[in-house]
Amino acid sequence: MSSILTNNGAMVALQTLKSINSDLGKTQSMISTGKSVASAMDNAAVWSISKQMNSDVKGFKAISESLGLGESTVAVARNASETVTDLLTDIKSKIVAAQEENVDRSKIQTDITALTDQIKSVVGAAQFNGLNLVDGSSDDAVNVLASLDRGTDGTVNSSSISVTRQNLSVTEPVTSATFGDTDLADTAAASALINSANSTTIHDDSDVIDGTVEASIANDSDEEITIGQVYEGASFQITLSDVDVNVVGGGTTKGERTFEYVASSSDGTADVARALNAQISAFFGAATDSGQAYSSALKDGDPSTIVITNGSTSSSNDDLLIGLRAQEDGTAGSSAATGGLGALSTIDVTTNSGATGALAAIDTLINKSIDAAASFGSVQGRIETQSSFISKLSDSLKSGIGTLVDADMEEASARLQALQVQQQLGIQSLSIANQAPQSILSLFR
Repeated sequence: MSSILTNNGAMVALQTLKSINSDLGKTQSMISTGKSVASAMDNAAVWSISKQMNSDVKGFKAISESLGLGESTVAVARNASETVTDLLTDIKSKIVAAQEENVDRSKIQTDITALTDQIKSVVGAAQFNGLNLVDGSSDDAVNVLASLDRGTDGTVNSSSISVTRQNLSVTEPVTSATFGDTDLADTAAASALINSANSTTIHDDSDVIDGTVEASIANDSDEEITIGQVYEGASFQITLSDVDVNVVGGGTTKGERTFEYVASSSDGTADVARALNAQISAFFGAATDSGQAYSSALKDGDPSTIVITNGSTSSSNDDLLIGLRAQEDGTAGSSAATGGLGALSTIDVTTNSGATGALAAIDTLINKSIDAAASFGSVQGRIETQSSFISKLSDSLKSGIGTLVDADMEEASARLQALQVQQQLGIQSLSIANQAPQSILSLFR
């Protein structure tokens, strides 16, 4: 039945054309935006996931900038620490030179002072964006934002890389040790503090090398010195005489060196023995020839006893004289292990005791700067690794977002052409369907 009121063919053609036009509009939007999901209306679930991931990408961009700032700050501190280490090594070479005989120690001290001033300049300039990690101005760690961690429940927490500050300040106040000036009651009281089998400990301010109380150590022999008692202010002294000390220009001469240590309230017998042994051992290594085989070491199994050895079977050293003295009411002063590098200000190589004390102290300071450089280097490496990871993670997230919402342009291009053809056919079909009722007119002619 034909009807001029109801054109079913036209209605079908119209609905088909509407569907084609709708699909064509979506495809054109896809091509113009480059996205298959451009809004929540396109696919609410995928759109919400992509937006959350996109916010994470922007967060990681800020983290990358934070890591870059932190890496630069740590790099400045590391370079400063390495430079300070080199300067301290130069100072050590000056101190070693001061151990020899026939040298102008006042001029050496002038060089040490100049190098100390240079260290002060390096530490003061080692700042980035106003933050200095080596000047000892604060003990608070510096946290560098490193990541955003999203939990399974959707909560987000930040994580940081902690950078520990290192104190390389030269200006931090320190005090020099002051040897005790109070005599002990008698030799027995003095020997309770420091003693050896073949030497009587002097209990007053007498010269410990006087030909009557010192131990005489023959070639290829040793002497054990024991720290028996320690209390705050107790002052310990070991004097070595008839040591073959190197002379500038070659050769040796007989020399005498004094090694001192004043105990603090926290020191034990092993601490005193360790400190004195470090001084003596450093002196032997710097001022004597290795062929003479002078040595000092802590006794195996007894860290409170120092063993001093004169030569070996292959040497022909003269007898080595060792004298011991103890006093009370000394002042321990600051340890080289604390107070940054402030102990540099107490180094004075113009005297024998100052030169030998400086030799042990400078190694502690060098180790401190080495530890600082190593710490900063380790953190810098970690920051670089994290920065590289964040960059790769951001790329992965961007790729994932693209997989979710980006349009397949090849497919969209092919679909556009197909829909355009369908649209043309739909228009022709609708035109044909609209012309069908006109054929009814022929029935009325």
